[in-house]
Amino acid sequence: MSQETKMRDDITRLAKSMYDRGLTFGSSGNISARIEDGWLMTPTGSTMGNLNPAKISKLDNEGNLISGDPPTKETFLHIAMYEERPQTGAVVHLHSTHSVAVSCLHDINPKNVLPPITAYYVMKIGTLPLVPYFPPGDLNLARAVREMASDHHAVLLANHGPVVAGKSLEDAVYATEELEETAKLFLMLKDVKTRFLTDEQVAALQEKFAN
Repeated sequence: MSQETKMRDDITRLAKSMYDRGLTFGSSGNISARIEDGWLMTPTGSTMGNLNPAKISKLDNEGNLISGDPPTKETFLHIAMYEERPQTGAVVHLHSTHSVAVSCLHDINPKNVLPPITAYYVMKIGTLPLVPYFPPGDLNLARAVREMASDHHAVLLANHGPVVAGKSLEDAVYATEELEETAKLFLMLKDVKTRFLTDEQVAALQEKFAN
């Protein structure tokens, strides 16, 4: 099995897993992965619950469609991450419920949206900045993501959802799932006095598990 064929199958498998667990719905969300001669991306208008591996979009290193269906309309978000983070192997963008809910809150810290609730969140996400709201497809959104991408492998788009880069497809998916679970915890604990990790505990985790 070629690297590209395996990656197509892995995208299909992990996309369906997220869809079946309610992390994405309808035709929302998209996944991309780097391959030797470009990128694979989920097609525009497709559902993650029923992807056809053969129809996944293949783009060259310039972002031109080579084969498959037309790619997601949010291709520019993915390319911004790849170009600013050369080590990136995959990118996941979801409209997952709890992460979107947090992105709509008025009193969150735009420099770091979620507090350090668990060690695993710090290990997999670290710092999560909020990207100001722009309409879907607006190139200003790509510019805003690009400005943050060199320093952050995960960002939260205001009133929209997370964009998460990883060294591998699995890394990107697992980090996105950890972000969604932490957003859920944050909303559950929002009105409850909570013991977060200390600055010292966070620093120790970041030093050991730097992304």
